[in-house]
Amino acid sequence: MALVTIDNTSRRDFVAGAALATAAAAAAAPALAQEAKQPGAPTTRKAADYPKPPFAVQQQPWPGLASQMNPRPDHGETSYRGSGRLQGKRALITGGDSGIGRAAAIAYAREGADVAINYLPAEEPDAREVVELIRAAGRKAVAIPGDLRDEAFCTRLIEEAARELGGLDILVNNAARQQTKPAIADISSEDFDATMRTNVYAPFWLTKAAVARMGPGAVIVNTSSEQASDPSEDLVDYAMTRAAVLNFTKSMAKQLASKGIRVNAVAPGPFWTPLQVSGGAAPEKLQKFGSQSPLGRPGQPAEIAGLYVAAADPALSFSTGQVFGATGGGGQPA
Repeated sequence: MALVTIDNTSRRDFVAGAALATAAAAAAAPALAQEAKQPGAPTTRKAADYPKPPFAVQQQPWPGLASQMNPRPDHGETSYRGSGRLQGKRALITGGDSGIGRAAAIAYAREGADVAINYLPAEEPDAREVVELIRAAGRKAVAIPGDLRDEAFCTRLIEEAARELGGLDILVNNAARQQTKPAIADISSEDFDATMRTNVYAPFWLTKAAVARMGPGAVIVNTSSEQASDPSEDLVDYAMTRAAVLNFTKSMAKQLASKGIRVNAVAPGPFWTPLQVSGGAAPEKLQKFGSQSPLGRPGQPAEIAGLYVAAADPALSFSTGQVFGATGGGGQPA
């Protein structure tokens, strides 16, 4: 995960070349744009149709690509339909290239928001698809790759997103690092530091920089997890960070209420994302991933996108310090 500094020229080249880099997404753009303009239910796919374990044995190097997963996750590319709930908003989503962040980016764009996404340079192939999907919805897309473990980059990320979007109304702190380790002795100080800096330090740095630019009506949405209250034995460091984010959400909701800035969290259960196939789950657990949930399967990112919309929706202006859960029946953090 090397830090990458992006200048304006390289970014313009990146965004301008997105259509060429993603032929499949470009081909689907007219249909997606038309669909995005049609109000309706968030998703039309039946939940019963989603994949259930066992899954094929697979493994990718961190951070992984959704485009190489089997089965490929559903982020709502062909199903999410917006109804203008975030019309005119300007959002930055970390980890917006794949998984839950990608689903949120698609949903936000189809709800009328311009969207900037952050991701690691290795995730660029997935990110290019998201850029095309945002554009297909008729919204502005801004791609800002870089490593959130660096405080200086986090500050630049907020500054650049606000500059490119013309302001910042929504910050989604979603990017996370998760690596399964069977025993505490297997967690090196380097691993622990990388997880903490990605999952705890980065949201702190980003929020600190964003608040200085946000006004009344702005919203911060943090991604926590069911791990915050029901940690797995092999995700010790990751679970610690998800609990910290939950606490951070509730504290900041109280602190920023007088400024008219709301802060909410979304707490997913097991979801089928690159986080799992790139070290987040042991191979034997990956094959039966999600089977322990009452629904007997993992969630698909498309199934949680609506909660990220709700967490930022101006119509829910009395909702702050709230936790929106989607765990397939497994409960949620208090």
